[in-house]
Amino acid sequence: MSRREDYELRTEELLTPIAAANQVSIYDVEYVKEGSDYYLRAYIDKPEGVNIQDCENVSRALSDALDREDFIPDAYILEVSSPGLGRALKKDKHLQASIGQEVEIKLFKPIDKCREFSGILESFDGDAIVIRDGDNTMAFERRDVALVRLAFDF
Repeated sequence: MSRREDYELRTEELLTPIAAANQVSIYDVEYVKEGSDYYLRAYIDKPEGVNIQDCENVSRALSDALDREDFIPDAYILEVSSPGLGRALKKDKHLQASIGQEVEIKLFKPIDKCREFSGILESFDGDAIVIRDGDNTMAFERRDVALVRLAFDF
């Protein structure tokens, strides 16, 4: 397990009772370096959507728990937020919850000069993601997919 994965797993373990106490679910936890800064991001959700108070309550409690455990030696910025409307579908649980919804797929390499596709998420497995756009069904190998996210219109 990489250092990043260990930090994310341990943070999620700390976050689990905090999320339950605040009646939110954990969508994702990520530890990333952007430029010269490290970020520890916790994404929380609930059916009616999270608000700023939810984020503040979880952030304060998580910050206190992280200070007590002190397992990340690097300086980092803690962020707690909603995954947003166009949320990335990174994990199988995210894809499973989104079957039947419209998604956007971005590929690492273009297919017929096109790198972006959208359609209704039909299915997925360890090797492929399948979407339907009208009468067309398209399957993409997961290793070729750079990003899958929920589509949204304004």
